[in-house]
Amino acid sequence: MKTLLNTLRALPIMIGISTICFLQCSKTTNRPENLQSLVGETENIRGKSIYLNTPYITAGDRVYMVGHQNGTFPDLGWHVTGEMGGIWDHPIKLMDGFTASVSVGGESACLTKADTFVNFPFANKHIFTTGLPGLKVERFQFVPDGKEAVVVEYTFINEGKEKLEIDFDFNGYTDLRPVWLGERTNMIDGPDVTTWDEASHSWIAKDSLNDWYVMFGAPLSPNSHREKVITCDYKPQGRGVSASMQYHLEIEGNSSVSLPITISGSYKSKSEAQKTFTETQANAAKLLVAKKDRYASIAYKTRLTIPDKNLEQAFRWTKYNTDWLIRDVPEIGRGVSAGAPDYPWWFGADSEYALKGLIATGQPELVKSSVDVVHKLSEKVNGNGRIMHETSTNGAVFNPGNINETPQFASLVAHVYRWTGDREFLQKYFPTIQKGLDWLLKENDKDGNLLPDGFGMMEIHGMNSEMTDVAAYTQKAFADAAELAIEMGDKKLAQHYTGIANKLRTRINREFWVPESNSYADFIGTPKQAISLINDAIVRADTLKKPWAVKELKAAKAKIISSKTAGKRGFVVHHNWVVNTPMETGIADSSKALAALQTASKFVNPFGAFVTGIDRDESAGKDESSVAGNNKVFTYTGAVMTLPTGVLAISENNYGRPDAALGYLKRMTKSFSFALPGSIYEVSPDYGMMAQAWNVYSYAYPIVQQFFGIQPNAAKQLIRIQPQMPSSWNDASLENVIIGDNALTYTFKRNGKNISLNLSQTKENWKIEIALPRVKFSNYQINGKAVAAKSSGGFDIIEITGKANMISAEQR
Repeated sequence: MKTLLNTLRALPIMIGISTICFLQCSKTTNRPENLQSLVGETENIRGKSIYLNTPYITAGDRVYMVGHQNGTFPDLGWHVTGEMGGIWDHPIKLMDGFTASVSVGGESACLTKADTFVNFPFANKHIFTTGLPGLKVERFQFVPDGKEAVVVEYTFINEGKEKLEIDFDFNGYTDLRPVWLGERTNMIDGPDVTTWDEASHSWIAKDSLNDWYVMFGAPLSPNSHREKVITCDYKPQGRGVSASMQYHLEIEGNSSVSLPITISGSYKSKSEAQKTFTETQANAAKLLVAKKDRYASIAYKTRLTIPDKNLEQAFRWTKYNTDWLIRDVPEIGRGVSAGAPDYPWWFGADSEYALKGLIATGQPELVKSSVDVVHKLSEKVNGNGRIMHETSTNGAVFNPGNINETPQFASLVAHVYRWTGDREFLQKYFPTIQKGLDWLLKENDKDGNLLPDGFGMMEIHGMNSEMTDVAAYTQKAFADAAELAIEMGDKKLAQHYTGIANKLRTRINREFWVPESNSYADFIGTPKQAISLINDAIVRADTLKKPWAVKELKAAKAKIISSKTAGKRGFVVHHNWVVNTPMETGIADSSKALAALQTASKFVNPFGAFVTGIDRDESAGKDESSVAGNNKVFTYTGAVMTLPTGVLAISENNYGRPDAALGYLKRMTKSFSFALPGSIYEVSPDYGMMAQAWNVYSYAYPIVQQFFGIQPNAAKQLIRIQPQMPSSWNDASLENVIIGDNALTYTFKRNGKNISLNLSQTKENWKIEIALPRVKFSNYQINGKAVAAKSSGGFDIIEITGKANMISAEQR
């Protein structure tokens, strides 16, 4: 064995652009010793020791791996109970995970208690202090782009002067099983069987009922291999099997040895799993560098520089987080999934929020492919313009669509079109928008008042009458569809849609407004419906020990009973976050909006806005503690979420209050790296999904499109800049903002009463118009020369073309 090791030590494994020394390189070589050395100075964030028993994700578009930061793979998740962790190759799972152990001189240690977890944008690392003399172990892992594979590299570090001989055991636990709703497409899980493949020094496992495969091994032939052995007390659920490999390694003093394990899979054939295994193992370094470079390009686009470095970092990593959630299943499509680990498939509403933020971060192709996935799945299950709510990765639709998702799709298409100017995109989806708006009112508005009935974003039993968010998003949809109809050359349809949008705006401000609550209503319904919901809400508030809410709800109930008004009207019951959607869409009358935003500010904690306001208690204003340990059964009751918080930031900006908007972003940023380094949980600060797609909406929309005020019309090669910077941002910039085939770089500076905008673009023939409030600014200059501004709608407009210009103005 020693002779073999010495031979292998002298033969580096060739892997594409780099040569990595498998086992150990001499101290005179310039070759990298392992994969993680290729990461270099890449930004990374270390986790907190108290969160080592919580999830992380090694992200990839085809395959991803979920385990705990301490290096273990416990049964986790609720969507398929206990099965949402491990290694997934949608629409199947490959493995529950693996264990590893090391032995030195008769003493052994399981690598199950990492001291440190380190997260990179595109990879992660666990550091183990083994307790064995002089031996430290690091586990580095990444998923190559476009590959059904993950690479896990162990580096064994001899911290002493004398040579160490160690035995290393790697034990993989397969669990080839179908995704959630697999039974709907005849995906039946069978027991796994394993075979040893001597040629590749690897195990190959197959589901006995299906052509589902997983393969794992190292370039080095092991001393031995065994199956059906339990190690490190790991006993996951499921119908999988365990298979292990044992290696004897020698490590010189003050040196290290690295051993990469490649894991590949296929839900089609053994040959595909083998091909992926071979290609990934041979090209691991090249694939890692390619992924590193791609993430550098994500950072490069819409690159934010602001005084608040915590917020700046959170914005950057939110772009990375969104990329973590790409789910590419070639038989269905490539799109952003909702969240990890329990929502790794596609949603209508989640996409409709997320993509409106993502389009501003330089990812137009991903946005368009994500729209296509939602559209394709919706047409398949509905075919009438209705947009589906949730679809698993085998194509099985769980919910054909809540009412709000259909109008939100129209607004999403309009928003993407403004940023891309892609006429083929518009022509493809406009017929679905027409069908959807027709379905919305014909099938869901029985009383003909233009307010569709049915569930919106609040999935609370009984909240399916005329909901505030459904109304607000419907109004926005008709306004946006009117704009698109003009683009399509149909002025008559545009007038029709505009008429509906105008009527809805008036009706929402008249009928949803509840003056005594200084809030828009949760819903419009009958007194009977309201009393039923109040009764349920009283039970909820009492159970959660919210006496103020019980008192308020009982008073509201008594008022309804004593009232002689029997007709439908607006009711405030739960103080749900959706009451803020009229401000999010900008249709609320200003006086009502300011009053409603003041009311909304009561239903927050240090991390953001409550989903349901009656869940707030008196400690909420100052409580910055964990919420993860409060629930034995998964529930959103009592949740503070990033989406409601982002909606409030957007709403504040819509009514000219950027400092208040920034306040909500700062609250949200308190959750950044709270549990998973580099990420923001769905439920603040550390509950629910460890990565959530709509976070990019909550950051990118208010920052890019409101603070910096970038409002594109790519089809007309026009960019409107209407900045409203927070008072603390005197020096802020965005670089490489992709709009159509143009790229904009923009620096804002404020010095006393003077502001300047330094603008450059790659397409000099595009027009940029700067819009500044007439009552606030005067004395405009372009490149140091005084210019006169045009006036329009309360704004002074300065128009420019060319590649680079400096615009300055003075506050009155």
